[in-house]
Amino acid sequence: MERTRIARVDDVKLVRRGEQVEGTLHLTPHHLIFCHTPPIAENVKEAKGQVSPKPKPRELWITYPIIQTCHLRLAHPSSHLPSSIRLRCRDFTFVCFCFSNERQARDVYDSIKAWTCKLGRVDKLYAFTYQPQTPEKEINGWDLYNARREWKRLGISEKDSDNGWRISMTNTDYSFSPTYPALLVVPSAISDNTLNYAGRYRSRARLPVLTYLHPVNNCSITRSSQPLVGVRGNRSIQDEKLLLAIFSTSHSTLPPPESSSRPRSRQSPRSSSSGSPTRDIPSNLPDPETLEDQMISRTSSEDGPKVYGAQQHNLIVDARPTVNALAMQAVGLGSENMDNYRFATKAYLGIDNIHVMRDSLNKVIDTLKDSDVTSIPPNREALAKSGWLKHITGVLDGASLIARQVALQHSHVLIHCSDGWDRTSQLSALSQLCLDPYYRTLEGFIVLVEKDWLSFGHMFNHRSGFLSSEKWFSIENERLSGNNSSDSHNHRTSLGSGSTSGAGHALENAFLSAKGFFNKDNTSRESFVDSDGELQPYDQSSPSSNAANKKSSTSTVKGGTTKDSASGDKTSAPHPATKVKETSPIFHQFLDATYQLLHQHPTRFEFNERFLRRLLYHLYSCQYGTFLYNNERERVEANVKGRTRSVWDYFLSRKEMFLNKDFDGGGVDDHVRGKERLLLPTTEDVRWWSEVFGRGDAEMNTPVLPIHVAAASGVGNAAAGGGSSSSHVHFQSANGKAGPSAQSLPQSVLTGVETAEQAVGAVPPVKKGSGMDGDGEGAKAGVGRQFVDGMKGLGIGKGIGKGSRGKSPGRLEREMEVEMQ
Repeated sequence: MERTRIARVDDVKLVRRGEQVEGTLHLTPHHLIFCHTPPIAENVKEAKGQVSPKPKPRELWITYPIIQTCHLRLAHPSSHLPSSIRLRCRDFTFVCFCFSNERQARDVYDSIKAWTCKLGRVDKLYAFTYQPQTPEKEINGWDLYNARREWKRLGISEKDSDNGWRISMTNTDYSFSPTYPALLVVPSAISDNTLNYAGRYRSRARLPVLTYLHPVNNCSITRSSQPLVGVRGNRSIQDEKLLLAIFSTSHSTLPPPESSSRPRSRQSPRSSSSGSPTRDIPSNLPDPETLEDQMISRTSSEDGPKVYGAQQHNLIVDARPTVNALAMQAVGLGSENMDNYRFATKAYLGIDNIHVMRDSLNKVIDTLKDSDVTSIPPNREALAKSGWLKHITGVLDGASLIARQVALQHSHVLIHCSDGWDRTSQLSALSQLCLDPYYRTLEGFIVLVEKDWLSFGHMFNHRSGFLSSEKWFSIENERLSGNNSSDSHNHRTSLGSGSTSGAGHALENAFLSAKGFFNKDNTSRESFVDSDGELQPYDQSSPSSNAANKKSSTSTVKGGTTKDSASGDKTSAPHPATKVKETSPIFHQFLDATYQLLHQHPTRFEFNERFLRRLLYHLYSCQYGTFLYNNERERVEANVKGRTRSVWDYFLSRKEMFLNKDFDGGGVDDHVRGKERLLLPTTEDVRWWSEVFGRGDAEMNTPVLPIHVAAASGVGNAAAGGGSSSSHVHFQSANGKAGPSAQSLPQSVLTGVETAEQAVGAVPPVKKGSGMDGDGEGAKAGVGRQFVDGMKGLGIGKGIGKGSRGKSPGRLEREMEVEMQ
């Protein structure tokens, strides 16, 4: 309790959604607990002849790691109104505590700060002291996922390599690739010696390995990091041999596509039960999914007649915008040179990086952050401008593209972004949700998260910011209150989207002044010089925040620990905390995209929306050890399984609460509509996950311009994308003219396609005579002109890439993909 400046404060007022209650605030080593007794309703008081029961006390528990921002507002010296602390939590809970004593408010603020961003080590989080109660105690969620058992389910075992795959033991001690799982599934024809050399050509030795094998056509989804191409155009024969072996593990002698029906993307979101379309689509409008498939198939260099679904296009998916891939090439990384991978086609998806995604969510939070002091609905226009739904749509569109390639085109797909643990995990997991009904069960979804997120090394510590940051704490009216504490300068830091802007103060004051316990708007703006915080470009900051950062950085040594970090709490130097620029809602986006699939196909999932919402909560609660640390190796070294409980204990012990009552049982029949193995998202029907933001459906999903219409008109695209560098392909009708309705033609996440002979859309520049010039000169005889004409008919590539020309070096630098320093 040495971190707690004050353990209990009486007569605290809690303000939430415009309502206030008075109670007692308790501070424990792991939680804020607000206790209050609800007042007796007036109608109960007036009832005669009845003894009203005494209301039961209620408690609000807030675990420290779930606090995103903390803002202390001190009382104005000339005001008789109290000080307050406003909290914005990662589960989108917004609360305000008002205190009658300024000293109490500061002590509570300092205690919260000490229990969040000054812990210093992950093993001091709540998970390492949490003791479950029955029946949770009787369940061991750690045993639910077993890599060998999952590979066996997919038809791969150590004893049988006849299907073209084997389990390699080269990384069992994590020395080959520290961020990869211990067991790697690779083609049987590839030796461990070849893997050793191939790993040197991929960032962090994250070479292409299997993550999913389709049970019907034996086509695979593999994942990796970016290759080390560099400006010299480096290549690796072993990497090329490995990828060729992956793409050769199945053959094109497959059953005709009539054996499996193709789900339509423009079916009703609830077609599983009704089968009736939600809107009439003109018959002359091209399907964006069909155009994406045509875009890939037309770049295939295979000769001879083609039967739909009977040939492979073997796709390499680079999830990044082209400009990001090119920028990485300048620092020795980059994307595959397709001259060396003539057996494959590469597609750029244009999904933005972690910084754009973080900015987008911060803009959503900006529209909700006054939820503590008012019940006014969020600004719908501001929500649209955040670009959040555009990003969710892009990720879903990319997953749909991959799923169609595997299930319908019978092709192998390799997915990578930069390091292969953010966008790659999103696309890999979501495409498997579309492909395999097992992952749509509660147990299967748990296995999917364990495999593609935890074992394959998504950096949960870095992206989730479990150890918080002093940048997320701020004090207002510090000088006006007359306090001259030595750490006051550090308090006046950028708070990001959790700080209160001028408009936020006006709204807060209008409400709280009427209640008689809040001071007037701050007349000194020095406390929030950089009120936009993390919304600004990352190479810009305010003078005050720069000074604070420099001051704190001088006390940090390499490795992120201070001289006294091993001794614990007695050091006066700042403890290592979260790197704000590395946080991003990547896993949140995956859960949001899963919610979209669940909402559109309500009978195809065994779990319900509440399961996804609680899973997001426990990602940040740090009550369980499942999401702690960045990869499998770190969890093994920390003995997480022996020292903490699994988050799956919580869900499995309360299983009935998280089951979908509309689940159809998961039966598969490709000849029955709504029972197909393959499930595809309807990107036109992406909606706000209002429940996770703590809002009603009507507040966020009342009829407004669809996201693709908003994007076409500038809302949710350039203005909403937060400076996004990606360029999306706008599909047009076959005659080159725009379709009759912009509402019917959403943007595609596919921005460019490239092979050794041809390219279309936003792709890197190529050498002359390579057959990839824009007018088709130098293309293969009989293919080039027809190919270019076809692409012009689709309208693909028009205007793409222009946005990257003439940009200032500073902007190009900000757009570079830097997922890890």
